[in-house]
Amino acid sequence: MTLSARKTSMKGLVIALIVVGLLSLISLFIGATTISPASLLAGYTTSTTNILLASRIPRTVALLLAGSSMAVAGLIMQMLSRNRFVEPGTAGTIESATLGLLLAALLAPGLPVPARMLVACFTALLGTLLFLVILRLSPMRSPLMVPLVGLMLGGIINAAATFLAYRFDLIQSLVTWSTGDFSSVLRGRYELLWTSFVAAVVAYVAADRFTVAGLGQDFTNNLGLNYRVTLMTGLVIVSIATAAVVATVGAIPFVGLVVPNIISMVIGDNLRRAVPWTATLGAGFVLSCDIIGRSVTQPFEIPVGPIIGIAGSVIFLFILKRGVARFG
Repeated sequence: MTLSARKTSMKGLVIALIVVGLLSLISLFIGATTISPASLLAGYTTSTTNILLASRIPRTVALLLAGSSMAVAGLIMQMLSRNRFVEPGTAGTIESATLGLLLAALLAPGLPVPARMLVACFTALLGTLLFLVILRLSPMRSPLMVPLVGLMLGGIINAAATFLAYRFDLIQSLVTWSTGDFSSVLRGRYELLWTSFVAAVVAYVAADRFTVAGLGQDFTNNLGLNYRVTLMTGLVIVSIATAAVVATVGAIPFVGLVVPNIISMVIGDNLRRAVPWTATLGAGFVLSCDIIGRSVTQPFEIPVGPIIGIAGSVIFLFILKRGVARFG
């Protein structure tokens, strides 16, 4: 990559960060209670301060953390599986995390939220490993078959979770974990998402290893890297990010699918270059969808999950039509 190309890429990233910053400011002023920039310039009131500190700022931070971490998780999964259709929602990872939360609620209802997240992280890791084992035992000639296998696996896991939830009267909790919704985010109820941010930082540090691992096991071992250790590191990062998001705000679909594909179109498959872009675009995408959900039916709001599902499906169909989603 030439020096001029690097400068252009950095300028583009700075512009993207500025746009996300502007969206974050807009997010602070949208909600059931009207807060305008003029009222802030006129001076803080007790109610305005409470709303900003207890609700609007935590919600905006949660949106940024969830969007960036899920996008990075999808990027890692696509790189390690060498398939552009793979993400936590098409590999059974989200469903496995949901099942872990349900098991924790059934077997140890008194567990604190961080402990429940660890259970969800463990089940998400097991579900993702099971997905990769199935792929290894049944090599797929068509790249389209890989996400179909993941969707079927996720459907089986979700069916088991639904049966347990129905049997033990936990359907409402299961629906909450299965639908992305930031309306309940308050100060003291979103901090778990910082673990997903830490996971994304670790992904950036280990980006070169994941890039090499994406070239295949033999190539990785020939370069002196331990392929299995690198693979497990990536899967743990994905599991932590997914479990933290699902435990805090519920499942968020499509972010890990469309965002890495868009970034791949623009800057290629170098993970170290792609991670900052992916995190920024993922945060902006989720933040934009949440702003739409809060704006169209004010003072009520639509959960961000359905908005992302609609927008993500349209974007991904456009990517497929353009023939951009290529596979390694």
